[in-house]
Amino acid sequence: MFTQIKTTAKNKEAVTVLTRKFALGAENVIGRIAIAYSLQSGVKFSPLDVKDSGGKEYSKGVLFGNLYPVYAAIMCKHYNIKMSDKDLPRYFKMHLDDGLERIMADVKDNPNLVGFDYLFDKIEFGLGQIC
Repeated sequence: MFTQIKTTAKNKEAVTVLTRKFALGAENVIGRIAIAYSLQSGVKFSPLDVKDSGGKEYSKGVLFGNLYPVYAAIMCKHYNIKMSDKDLPRYFKMHLDDGLERIMADVKDNPNLVGFDYLFDKIEFGLGQIC
């Protein structure tokens, strides 16, 4: 079990930039979207792939709210692991960082992205099935 997840130092700024760009309000929203976006891409990580943890810190309660069991079940299915797996927090951290990096790349490729248009586009490609 875990209580905190921290992004990489590089992604600390990404959280702020993306939250402002998409007018999401609280910074936990972009974290949830980033995890779902990364999972939706199908990428799988090794627990040894964890990067630095010098960035934005989320408590489990803030990041997931009352949806933690849903996100945990999706992550466990993705990796074919149990909820008690000691690496579950690492997988969340890696998908959080990966999703933030993917979204930042999308923004750099198209700086005129509008928040809702971008999010609806991602939902159309299957993100809605994960969240």
